[in-house]
Amino acid sequence: MTVTDSSPPPSGRDSLTDDLLWRGLIQDSTGLDELRELLDSGKSATYYVGFDPTAPSLHVGNLMQVLMARRLQLAGHRPLLLVGGATGQIGDPKESAERALNPLDVIAGWVERIREQLAPFVSYTGDNAAQLVNNLDWTGEMSVVEFLRDVGKHFPVNKMLAREVVRARLETGISYTEFSYQLLQANDFYELHRRHGCQLQFGGSDQWGNITAGVDYVRRRGAGPVQAFTTPLVTKSDGTKFGKSEGGAVWLDPTMTSPYAFYQFWLNVEDQEVDRYLRYFSFRSREELEELFKATAERPAARLAQRALAEELTTLVHGADETRQAIAASQALFGRGSLEELAPETLRAALTEAGLVRLTGELPDVAGLLRDSGLVSGLKEARRVIAEGGAYVNNNRVTEVDARVSPADLLHGRYLVLRRGKRSFAGVELGE
Repeated sequence: MTVTDSSPPPSGRDSLTDDLLWRGLIQDSTGLDELRELLDSGKSATYYVGFDPTAPSLHVGNLMQVLMARRLQLAGHRPLLLVGGATGQIGDPKESAERALNPLDVIAGWVERIREQLAPFVSYTGDNAAQLVNNLDWTGEMSVVEFLRDVGKHFPVNKMLAREVVRARLETGISYTEFSYQLLQANDFYELHRRHGCQLQFGGSDQWGNITAGVDYVRRRGAGPVQAFTTPLVTKSDGTKFGKSEGGAVWLDPTMTSPYAFYQFWLNVEDQEVDRYLRYFSFRSREELEELFKATAERPAARLAQRALAEELTTLVHGADETRQAIAASQALFGRGSLEELAPETLRAALTEAGLVRLTGELPDVAGLLRDSGLVSGLKEARRVIAEGGAYVNNNRVTEVDARVSPADLLHGRYLVLRRGKRSFAGVELGE
């Protein structure tokens, strides 16, 4: 990845700050004028964003912060990507209930997995080379007395109680462990400022209380000035946020969410959301996006915006080869490409998304396969669909109501793709 310098933009072109504002990527800030001076002065600023290892993988809810780190580096600024080996042992308070504490060896393993996951999104060479940091390096060596004297002394309890998530938990109860989380995060900003000259922190808008506590703490320690901003939470059309705790998480780890499923997730984004997601996540210019929005409005059935979003994000997260496979699978399943050319893992992922039935022993006839896969309710309906020309096996139309498949029909020796009509399909996997 080539990282450019942050010289002022040419006449008539938006500055970095203007571009972030147009995309809707700045929700709160400690001062827009100060932020503009820091980001648009032509000098490289050091910034940090943190990720707690509370799961073995990042998910699409984290993607906003991951890509913001990339976006700022491409503009010439220097990223510090913090994986919270210390804060991950505590967990930021949730409004609903106390977090379960994970074993230390599990957290350590998750730290390494997330560090590896972050690595491809930034460059580790050049004048503004990225650096991965772990807050356990400075937090783990502090005694309780040191923490209370050097950090806790600077935090008025009344301000800590005023934090929205803390207020929400006061009636049901909140442990001192979670109550003290913001002290740990605030100390991270101070330590990164002291050790690396960090001038800026950003995070999701639900982190605003923690982030401003860090800005205030740096000031109270006689350091700074430092700045901060938050990005909006990425929400679905029903207003719920993307995240692992919301159910149905879409993970960045390909072993937890396949590249095909990842591609399909973005391809199926609702029309009213796709423009917003493209502003948030795409690295296309403002002019390119506006042209795409216009073309999509003129031909909504073509879903041009969704296809552009799915292709760009799948390429960023999983690479060009996996994206090509995901696109090929999407086309092949609906008869517009070759099933035989799909890699077995891509085919299985696609069929799993559609509904994969595992069968053992001798394969039933095609009518039985349609029934067992759930594409029809029974054998009578299956035979009618076949007789009417609406049944397909591996994209080949079946015309005989008593037709059977042979082992030679199995893709990669074990899979069949069944389709009813143009858009309803399912998969069969032959087991031993």
